[in-house]
Amino acid sequence: MNPIIVVALICASTVQAPDCTRETALDVITAPAHTLQECLIQGPVLAASAGHGIDKDSYVKTRCEPRR
Repeated sequence: MNPIIVVALICASTVQAPDCTRETALDVITAPAHTLQECLIQGPVLAASAGHGIDKDSYVKTRCEPRR
């Protein structure tokens, strides 16, 4: 079992990064990761794969959370 969960938060550019949470995000994408490094790289890749490109109206915030 993978010990880490990647959480890619797609947030509106009007939301400050500290305020970007699962509750305030436009979209939330999760996936398993084996290491912290994999998690940090995988967040933006997941967002891009889901059709969220880089634009002026939103950004991706990656969180690495322990699996519960």
